[in-house]
Amino acid sequence: MARMTCTCGAQLSNHEAPNDIQLRVYTDREWDEICNCDNIQPWMIPAPKYDIWRCPVCKSIYVYEEGNELPLMIYRLQK
Repeated sequence: MARMTCTCGAQLSNHEAPNDIQLRVYTDREWDEICNCDNIQPWMIPAPKYDIWRCPVCKSIYVYEEGNELPLMIYRLQK
């Protein structure tokens, strides 16, 4: 995924690196498996299972699973 439109209308993109849209989020189990290696090198750390995007305007969170173009879950800030 490279671009999307948030439900608030903001255009989101991960073309810039680094960016404030795409988050690196690991489950506790994923991180435990990574840290239990004897020797961790930065290039050896796998990508997280889920791709998380956060809208900087409305703070909505979009959770994507590899291979799916549509979000698996969407979280919106409650007021």
